[in-house]
Amino acid sequence: MNQRYRIQFPPEESHQLGQDEVYFSVVEDGQNKRLRFHDYDKIYLRPGLYEQIFYERLKCTSPERVGTILKSAMDEFGENFSELRVLDLGAGNGMMGEVLKEYGVARLIGADIIPEAKTAAYRDRPDVYDEYYVADFTDLNENQKADLNDWSVNCLSAVAALGFGDIPCSAFIQALQFVQNDGWVAFNIKDTFLDESDTSGFSRCIRQLLWSKYLDLFHLEKYRHRLSMEGVPLYYFALVARKTAEIPDNFLEMHGIENE
Repeated sequence: MNQRYRIQFPPEESHQLGQDEVYFSVVEDGQNKRLRFHDYDKIYLRPGLYEQIFYERLKCTSPERVGTILKSAMDEFGENFSELRVLDLGAGNGMMGEVLKEYGVARLIGADIIPEAKTAAYRDRPDVYDEYYVADFTDLNENQKADLNDWSVNCLSAVAALGFGDIPCSAFIQALQFVQNDGWVAFNIKDTFLDESDTSGFSRCIRQLLWSKYLDLFHLEKYRHRLSMEGVPLYYFALVARKTAEIPDNFLEMHGIENE
């Protein structure tokens, strides 16, 4: 059974902070230790803390929601989940992987940039991933690329991992390169990233990809990702698409997009 933590959320004025700046305190040995929501390395070191914060307190629904949508899309096409070989990008401690495993994927490969994520995944969910890579997808070496190609990936998942400086668009595009044509792509992003008023590089990159010849968007759904610390719903889009063509290495340059 996972340890329970004494958690304190900051005063109300914290609502002025960006989603990637929000913090909380965990009481350990009588001391308050401040952690940002995006301090994943420190959170993963504490068994059960990630789940206690995001799934119990803040009611995150994204892994289940994205997994359900992907399953429904494949059912409509008459395809079997048991034939999927999934690359789970930004896998963290395996929340999305656990959902995919329950649906019966053939192979499941995790990937994250921090070693603490792999350690936590193997500690908390030792039977979920067939392999787990600690790698920077903006700077993969040839051995890493060869290893990933050997898995013959036909689905990419990325849940609660894109944007906010966690996974830049170039890393997402690199991950897409490993997906076979006609393979599936299932991910979620904050609702504002699809708004034309958002001129950030990441937002422009995602919009260009979605309306390009490289992806065929099958399902787009707005839903409540989780609650903020003040109990305000945070909305995301869940997206399921199929990869229809190889994405050129200079995709970002072609569209004049800065990598963010």
